[in-house]
Amino acid sequence: MHIKNMDPDTLKRHLDDGSAVLVDVREPNEHAMERIDAAHLMPLSAYQPDRLPAHAGKVVVFQCATGSRTGMYGGQLAMTVPQAADVFHLAGGIMAWRSAGYETKRGL
Repeated sequence: MHIKNMDPDTLKRHLDDGSAVLVDVREPNEHAMERIDAAHLMPLSAYQPDRLPAHAGKVVVFQCATGSRTGMYGGQLAMTVPQAADVFHLAGGIMAWRSAGYETKRGL
């Protein structure tokens, strides 16, 4: 099972209007180095779907560094959020977000 792609511009619109929950599946050290401010950290190595922020009726978008991890595990991740309006991954990850000109936070 594959997960659908979402581009940075579409994600930005969803985040701005409050219709999306962004989940960063990278490890804590990666998240601490650089992150999208709205992202909720939930590393794949410790993923617990019952700890996701409220997302019923919202779009859930999973994000990693380049889109490789979320692309590979996206189908499995999507099955863990059945109450979401839809599930995607950020194509190209945080690198694509930054390349599109959107702000990231660095450091703690």
